[in-house]
Amino acid sequence: MKNYAKTAVLLAGIGGIMIVLGGLFGGRTGMFIGLALGLAFVGFSYWNSDKLAIRAAKAVPADEAEMPEYFAIVRELAAKSGIPMPRLYISPEMQPNAFATGRNPEHAAVAVTQGILRVLTWEELRGVLAHELGHVKNRDILISSVAAAVAMGITVIATMARFAAIFGGRGNDRDGGNVFAMLAMAILAPLAAGILQAALSRTREFEADATGKALIGDGAPLASALAKIEAAATRVPMDIDPAHAQAFIVNPLTGRKVQFANLFRTHPPTEERIARLTGR
Repeated sequence: MKNYAKTAVLLAGIGGIMIVLGGLFGGRTGMFIGLALGLAFVGFSYWNSDKLAIRAAKAVPADEAEMPEYFAIVRELAAKSGIPMPRLYISPEMQPNAFATGRNPEHAAVAVTQGILRVLTWEELRGVLAHELGHVKNRDILISSVAAAVAMGITVIATMARFAAIFGGRGNDRDGGNVFAMLAMAILAPLAAGILQAALSRTREFEADATGKALIGDGAPLASALAKIEAAATRVPMDIDPAHAQAFIVNPLTGRKVQFANLFRTHPPTEERIARLTGR
């Protein structure tokens, strides 16, 4: 319940930023423009989240004849979760990783990389797949898609506001103050939205870990898998758009050095996830 409450608050915060920014840009009309853009981005993301994620990972449909264990594990876990069997994919990436996508359980897809098949045991992979089906069952893909789409809408409005502030000022003190406020909000709003979006993603990862642990009745396989994936992610790069990084079980960009990385961390610290899974 605590994680669900956090999700609601963070989504409301992102939406609120969009409305405030729209209102600052164009008053009541701007607020409606912000709302319309948000709905448009959410709609596009809702219907196309699976296609975009699969394409970004260069994944192809898995063949059951070649990978019977993969299909057997997912089929068993999907049945235990009470959700339809998702479509299964393989990504050629050599970094060990996995993700789930799709707008709802009826249109879900799960993908694993070639790297994860080489590094993990089947029991560890079962823990990873239980985590991914946890995302599907909890409808986290829709939540993260909505958050990403609204954050993108905020960026679009902020860009419009910056141009308006720079080229639309009148020069007197009052207008100068309004221009300064608009410019400041236009710069800070996307930053705040990104921080809230990252916090939302971290919350959903904890929830999926807990759901996966409950599904297989043991947190040890997933904990062991997370440790291996985290270690490999720092050494083996993945060519992935940062916008899709939050979908993976461990951030595929872990090896990149970024200033203020903790502010925009899309995943909880792996050691904390392992501690929660093992109770240590």
